[in-house]
Amino acid sequence: MAKVALMDFDEALERFEPVLGFEVHVELNTETKMFSPAGNPANEKNHGAAPNTLVAPVDMGLPGSLPVVNETAVRYSISLGLALGCQIASPCRFARKNYFYPDLGKNYQISQYDEPIAYEGSVEVELTDGTTFEVPIERAHMEEDAGKLTHVGGAAGRIQGAAYSLVDYNRAGVPLVEIVTKPIIGAEKRAPELAAAYVRAIRDIVIGLGISEARMERGNLRCDANVSLRPRGQEKLGTRTETKNVNSMRSVERAVRYEIQRQAAILADGGTITQETRHWHEDTGTTSPGRPKSDADDYRYFPEPDLLPVAPSAELIEQLRAELPEPPAARRKRLKAEWGFTDLEFQDVVNGGLLAELDATVAAGASPAAARKWWTGEISRIANAQGVEAASLVAPASVAALQTLVDAGTLNDKLARQVLEGVIAGEGTPQEVVDARGLAVVSDDGPLIAAVDEALAAQPDVLAKIRDGKVQAAGAIIGAVMKAMRGQADAARVRELVLERAAAS
Repeated sequence: MAKVALMDFDEALERFEPVLGFEVHVELNTETKMFSPAGNPANEKNHGAAPNTLVAPVDMGLPGSLPVVNETAVRYSISLGLALGCQIASPCRFARKNYFYPDLGKNYQISQYDEPIAYEGSVEVELTDGTTFEVPIERAHMEEDAGKLTHVGGAAGRIQGAAYSLVDYNRAGVPLVEIVTKPIIGAEKRAPELAAAYVRAIRDIVIGLGISEARMERGNLRCDANVSLRPRGQEKLGTRTETKNVNSMRSVERAVRYEIQRQAAILADGGTITQETRHWHEDTGTTSPGRPKSDADDYRYFPEPDLLPVAPSAELIEQLRAELPEPPAARRKRLKAEWGFTDLEFQDVVNGGLLAELDATVAAGASPAAARKWWTGEISRIANAQGVEAASLVAPASVAALQTLVDAGTLNDKLARQVLEGVIAGEGTPQEVVDARGLAVVSDDGPLIAAVDEALAAQPDVLAKIRDGKVQAAGAIIGAVMKAMRGQADAARVRELVLERAAAS
């Protein structure tokens, strides 16, 4: 494949104005699916279910099966709409979105078109330096997810060149809310950063509401990033591309930056942009063409004849409004004060998209300082090395359990890092990893004294210095003992024993 020409990012922004738009799909964690009684794989308890085991006739489009609206999904959708500052429609209705693909058993998707449940809102997004940007929301509508295709034998899991494809209908019918922004103008050079910050803000909102697991690596939260460019001074919007199903905040930022550079190079060379979907390639940091982007007319929307309009009462809407958690900005302010973090410390947490993880880790029993150390330190380091989101590696409860072992003296920092690696590798809980690997700190003085005596005997010159009052020389003995004990010793206790045994010898 020929290398795609890219324009320098700063030059692209000098010549063109970027216009963004985002479609974020949120899988709701209801017990059952949107229109059937089958278990919902987006609910944590059903995660990892064997293919085609969470299905009902309506999910597979079997003749005679009829949809029934999930009341909890409707309530969750209203709550999300209210949290986005939207107006709630009463009534609203479902529509059939017609297109043909193997993972749609009915050959249409039940969605909402001209009457979404929520419309006209906005989200305040905080950027890395603490400044805020208002993102306008056009609509948030309810729909069902499609199934999942696995292409076998092709390159990079794509259908091109595949020997055959497998379909899993577990995901078919999962309740979704799709949040669609209006065109976002004015982000300028911060457009890529705004993209990641917006997805992070949506994730924080749905986690705060408790309506989604919001695990991007599982597809609970997916972003389609729309990018177009227009020459400086032009009023008409440019032709947009839609990079589909980007599954991390880091990737959303990279995809937007790439598309700005790619489109700018094409336009500067006198070319035109094709309105199309594009695939994001994490390994190369590039996008590639998908399919020509369909307009609404191509989907032949019409009202869903098997479902009545949804008409939430004013009383229900106000009840759900009263039950909303505190707004994200107020929550950030409160947590910063409660945790006692400096501006820089707290901004590190926010910029890393780790606020929810820290909050959950503290709620599980860890101190704020310890939670911050783990999430912005070792966990983020491993995540960056693997090119994934830190939140995808380990659960907050496991981090809190790990810190409990450190606080109890069962682990020192070095051993705790080894235990963390084991937890991330799927070896079990922190305690199970400690037991399996034999990583607990040696608390019996017997083995420690033997190791100290051996180290002192091996280094008589250092022993003489310690006896002469040069206490700093004990570091060499402590290091030798820690090495002999494979790091499974309390360094402070080893130091005490070194000084005691040196004085007594």
